[in-house]
Amino acid sequence: MLLISRRSSAIRADIPPAVNNKLDTILKLEVPLIVRVGRKTMRLQDVMSLVPGTIIELAKSADEELDLLVNNVPMGQGAVVKVGENFGISISFIGDVRSRIEAMGGAPQIATMPEPGGEISDDEAAALAEQFLNG
Repeated sequence: MLLISRRSSAIRADIPPAVNNKLDTILKLEVPLIVRVGRKTMRLQDVMSLVPGTIIELAKSADEELDLLVNNVPMGQGAVVKVGENFGISISFIGDVRSRIEAMGGAPQIATMPEPGGEISDDEAAALAEQFLNG
């Protein structure tokens, strides 16, 4: 289950309807989300010798938070939780709007989302929508 914050609704309230429609299209795009337990570098010969049952030790403590990545870019952190029969992540830190846009492949130097409560002009909103729609 994904909860949408009221903060994103507040940001969008000041955006003109024409731009808001483009923004709706952008917000419906799916992006790869990865929860990274840890990383390790291994020699190719060791990788080739992996078999079922092999245990790979990671340089991360079992009580450290997991990394949340979007498009392979770190965006936040959280603790592992159990949701029914599945694993989940309880987010303890998430980047600001600018870092989220960067993680999804945006280029904030061209067009940026405002901070909560911030102003955004029609031109800036249109540029942001166009940037995402055109990649």
